Amino acid sequence: MDKFTRKTSFEQWFSPINSSLFKELVKTHQLNRYTKKLYMASFVKLLLYAQLHETESLRALSDAVFSEELQRATGLESISFSQLGRRINSIPTVFFQTIFLDLVVQIHEKTHFQKRRKVTTPLKIVDSSTLPLPLANYPWATFRKTKSGVKLHLRLVFMEKGYSYPDKATLTNAIEHDRGQLEIFIDDQECLYVFDRGYLDYERFDRMTDDGYFFVSRLRKNAVVRVLETFSLPENSSVLSDEMVVIGTTQNRSENAFRLLKLVDTKGNELHLLTNRFDMSADEIAEIYKSRWAIELFFKWMKQHLNIKKFYGHSEQAVHNQVYLAMIVYCLNVLAQLNTNSNRSYIQITRYLKAFLWKSAHIWLRKIEGKSVP
Repeated sequence: MDKFTRKTSFEQWFSPINSSLFKELVKTHQLNRYTKKLYMASFVKLLLYAQLHETESLRALSDAVFSEELQRATGLESISFSQLGRRINSIPTVFFQTIFLDLVVQIHEKTHFQKRRKVTTPLKIVDSSTLPLPLANYPWATFRKTKSGVKLHLRLVFMEKGYSYPDKATLTNAIEHDRGQLEIFIDDQECLYVFDRGYLDYERFDRMTDDGYFFVSRLRKNAVVRVLETFSLPENSSVLSDEMVVIGTTQNRSENAFRLLKLVDTKGNELHLLTNRFDMSADEIAEIYKSRWAIELFFKWMKQHLNIKKFYGHSEQAVHNQVYLAMIVYCLNVLAQLNTNSNRSYIQITRYLKAFLWKSAHIWLRKIEGKSVP
């Protein structure tokens, strides 16, 4: 990052958003057509500001525009919450999705993703999280008799230095089962995929193995297995057993042989792990499965620190737009960390950003780099 810039910290923070791509998307989808006041550049800045400050409603965001600094940043002297509402409901989700994916590409480049494959097998963790919605306002997302909800299906890149970031996502109604979404996320033979038992599908595991994709998953304890071979374990292993098995009943049995590990987690529960990797030690496989905590932490962080608990619009498009915007904010924090080689956590980066939001960017940059602020 340029440490000697006239940009405000706010402008520096969102500067990784590709302005050429932004303008191209606005033009392609004609998002500024017939617009008299609330142009997309101003609107997206308002939404980013709202995410930073966890602004809970469009009415509150409308009131925030009375800030002179926010007026200068957006070019707006005032805006009604009804205009904001019409905007959030009208923007196609592909607009925010494309910006999110472009930021992911930048993170890939910063982390030298391709080169690090030689160091260790990159992990991609797949999981989902349900975002509850009140049934009365969101009837299109009916989940149960008394409530609605959407489900964020996500793939998280987990690497050896602890850089964790989402690189692919899809949104469905909460009623959709996880299992049907797995194929969307399996597209890289150089990675090892980690997912929980919600994605259990013997036929798909066979296809993944035949196509050269590797995975570690959790198997239900009552799953029918036939042991083909038992492997020996070192004396100090944390794994209870290591076997080659075929899974399923006679009518529905896997065509490939898999590896079944049994171990006890930190809470004393016995876990059964299934994988098609036979070239790694049992303890390495067990350690890899523990990396699933990263995606749980990601969902927890999003729900605690980003504004996806209350939604600005009631339409499916408005909800999806807000979720993608939250992931854009997360990616901007990752890039801020990478661009400064900072050891600060994302929450610290956000706190310092809010503290120096309208001040010169180099003050914020020095703070997150761990240098003294003059």
